[in-house]
Amino acid sequence: MKVSRRIFLKSGGVSMIGMSTIPAFLQRAVAATPMPNKKKLIVVFQRGAADGLNIVVPFGEENYYRIRPTIAIPQPRNGVEGTAVDLDGFFGLHPSLAPLGPLFHNGQLAIVHAAGSPDTTRSHFDAQDFMESGTPGVRSTEDGWLNRTVSGMNELDASPFRAVAMGPNLPLTLRGAAPAIALADVKQFRVMSQSTAVQGGFEALYAQTVDKVLRGTGTETFEAIDMLRKADPSRFQPENGADYPKSRVGQTLQQVAQLLKADIGMEVGFVDTGGWDNHVNEGGAQGQMSNLLRDMGQGLAALHQDLGDRMEDVVVVTMSEFGRTAHENGNRGTDHGHANCMFVMGGPVKGGKVYGKWPGLGPGQLNEGRDLALTTDFRSVLGEIIGGHLGSNNLRAVFPGFDNSPAKFPRLL
Repeated sequence: MKVSRRIFLKSGGVSMIGMSTIPAFLQRAVAATPMPNKKKLIVVFQRGAADGLNIVVPFGEENYYRIRPTIAIPQPRNGVEGTAVDLDGFFGLHPSLAPLGPLFHNGQLAIVHAAGSPDTTRSHFDAQDFMESGTPGVRSTEDGWLNRTVSGMNELDASPFRAVAMGPNLPLTLRGAAPAIALADVKQFRVMSQSTAVQGGFEALYAQTVDKVLRGTGTETFEAIDMLRKADPSRFQPENGADYPKSRVGQTLQQVAQLLKADIGMEVGFVDTGGWDNHVNEGGAQGQMSNLLRDMGQGLAALHQDLGDRMEDVVVVTMSEFGRTAHENGNRGTDHGHANCMFVMGGPVKGGKVYGKWPGLGPGQLNEGRDLALTTDFRSVLGEIIGGHLGSNNLRAVFPGFDNSPAKFPRLL
């Protein structure tokens, strides 16, 4: 019986962490597998529930300023700092997202507002699981929609780096039948178990293996790890004048670019960003959320610039478990809400437009009298990307129980 390297990595619960460049044996494996114009999807998850109303500001609606007296973003004013970046005369970007303005106006960035999960839970944990599993309201789903996407696109001799989470642990969205790995940092190299740290590193894990077949595969895997450890990541420097922030999210997005440039067969990637749960002193044009948005905006713009023509084959989508309350609270923050906004950036995107039906912020228009109402299910946005960009025709398996017909797509591709 022959056990493939990727089965060993998955079955053994092992993450390869800190890979920087491609070893020779993987170059040969990838070269032997035709991958013309392979499409890629990068998911950026804003964990903690980002405030979509201050990210994409409905400055054209006076109710917005009535219900947010201290944290609202001022209407756009040419040459005045700290005001919204005008998108279409009604919506504007938070000023800290100014680097994304040119991408929007050049048709390379689309926005979907009033989007998210139809489940109305205000629990971070449940909502995150629902968004990552792709089955809102169903707690029993054990795999994720991103893993099911990969599983549904059969590929012989697929690269072990086909599905990558940028972090020390594999998130729910990448758990499932398809092999996936977690990379904490491409500048370092270490091996960890998904459940508990491996004492003594990979060598100890290998020594503890008693199954002869698995031990033989372990030898091959160890050789791959050794080659990766010796690789030099410096050849994957930012291109086209791209300047990534020094923050964690900025450096993570730079590493995503490194992996894509390495041509090792990466097709889907997952990036986590945290800190979005701003109940107190959220701030408006300045403050806690402004700092987070500055890093994210600069990072996404740098990724787009760095990849250059490679962006034709890449789509980046942002999502968060739910939005925030429409009204600010007594602590100049916002509480757990409902609908949010999503960004979609890259190759086939019909940018320059804010998609989705705007529900309004009037007293009779809010969900439960307190939140932005939902008009676009996040699965419709993802379904259009998976089908139209990645080319999958298996959306029923990716999002079970959901009628993801093209008629419901926002038509942003």
